[in-house]
Amino acid sequence: MDPFSTEGELLNIHNAFHSGQYQNVVDFDTTALSTENQLPARVLKLRAQIALGQTENALEVEEDTPDLAAVKALAKQSAGDTDAALQLAQDLAENYPENNTVQVLAATVLQAQGHSEDALSLLSKHQDNLEAVALIVQIHLQQNRTDLALKEVQAAKRWAQDSLLVNLAESWVGLRVGGEKYQSAFYVYEELASAPSTSAALSIVGQAVAELHLGRLPEAEAALTAALEQYPDHAEIIANTIVLNVLAGKPSAELEAQLNQIHSSHPLLIDIQEKSDLFDVAAAKYSPKVSS
Repeated sequence: MDPFSTEGELLNIHNAFHSGQYQNVVDFDTTALSTENQLPARVLKLRAQIALGQTENALEVEEDTPDLAAVKALAKQSAGDTDAALQLAQDLAENYPENNTVQVLAATVLQAQGHSEDALSLLSKHQDNLEAVALIVQIHLQQNRTDLALKEVQAAKRWAQDSLLVNLAESWVGLRVGGEKYQSAFYVYEELASAPSTSAALSIVGQAVAELHLGRLPEAEAALTAALEQYPDHAEIIANTIVLNVLAGKPSAELEAQLNQIHSSHPLLIDIQEKSDLFDVAAAKYSPKVSS
């Protein structure tokens, strides 16, 4: 067995996962992989199932390696067993902080439950772990620390210039920085869309978001409308279509209801509810004046 060919196959699975081709990852034939690559491939397959909402297999895995235990923590988080997920993630972070899978998946659970600093502390222990870099960038962007996210991307580019994850992370930061970076981010997603191995949904969402920032609403609307026809239950496409409708002054209640059915805890829905609650609190301070 050629070790270089099996390394290449594992890279293909990695790229398929990170470009959103989850079903392709699940269906990937890994029998020809070397013994060394079997566990990483299994982890990616289980993660792909979790991403598809299929947590059953991941919840049933034996926790005989830190990698599989980390997958189980992520599955528990996705299945709503958040207390158990957090406990397992914290145990793994304490006992196996140098493990690449633990770094990414335990940090994902920690971040999801509001433990951002613990997540960043764990991720900071990585050694050339591109997934850790991407997650660090996402956390900094959620913290509105674009400066730190940009610094992380620039550091990663020095040792992983052509990586899919680095290119994606750079486009995320570009969409936050703005200006000419909007166009640069658009080009990244446009290039991804032209690659036959890339998820169309991922590329369309990225392009549409860039179009929105560039003020090209008709182009964004055309892309998202076509995407909804092809992927009617894709949460991110629905969420970005809601944003587009708000900008265009169009109703979005039906789409909000659809998103709530598919992903009731989506950040957009949480944000909308928080804004609605704040409005109600503010409105309650004022009583209508009725003239007699």
